Amino acid sequence: MSADVLTAAQGVFGDRWELAQRYHDLLASDGVEKGLIGPREVPRLWTRHLLNCAYLGELVEEKAVVVDVGSGAGLPGIPLALARPDVRVQLVEPLERRFFFLREVIRDLHLGDRVAVARGRAEDVTGEFTGSVVTARAVAPLSTLYGWTLPLCRPGGHLLAIKGRSASDEIAAGARTLKRMGVESTPEVVHCGPDDETGTTIVRVARGSGPLRATTPPGSSAVAQKPRRRRSERSTTGRNDA
Repeated sequence: MSADVLTAAQGVFGDRWELAQRYHDLLASDGVEKGLIGPREVPRLWTRHLLNCAYLGELVEEKAVVVDVGSGAGLPGIPLALARPDVRVQLVEPLERRFFFLREVIRDLHLGDRVAVARGRAEDVTGEFTGSVVTARAVAPLSTLYGWTLPLCRPGGHLLAIKGRSASDEIAAGARTLKRMGVESTPEVVHCGPDDETGTTIVRVARGSGPLRATTPPGSSAVAQKPRRRRSERSTTGRNDA
């Protein structure tokens, strides 16, 4: 780790930066072995993944409950939980090997009092996992993501989707979807972290206070081809229903 990265990590994670280092090591070892992280990503885990995701915390209000959809190897949910010890995070991940990896991470980093994980699609936990903030990273284009994530967002809350250069194009392409759902707010592109290429581009969408209209047909989700998770596959570690 370079001196600049160490300084950034200590600034973002505070006295939990060593836990973030442990998470980095888990990603670089078990994460690669289990196919959750590409070997070429290892040299840039800090800058491209951990810090990139942790900067999201700048947009999360104090003591928020966050639902992370399609959490994968725990990004952005785990870095956010480490950077913001006041928030609770609910991870949603459909694939078995990722689900069990996330349970191991929660246990290894002693996050069980604030982080829960369920194996399933977004629609499987609708009405059970809800938060004032819903996050997603590299899950789907916004036009599709809206239907999966906004139903998990409490009225008055926000979707925070980590995006890149395509953010503006995706906002334009998803405008009709938001209109069909009855969301009146206009998505905005927000930059978090350093004011350079190492920062994070976020699309923030206000859920609004009114009811949502469904746009996604039953069974059509991020893992429509995958079986629904069984009740026995749900982790109760760190579980809370707030």
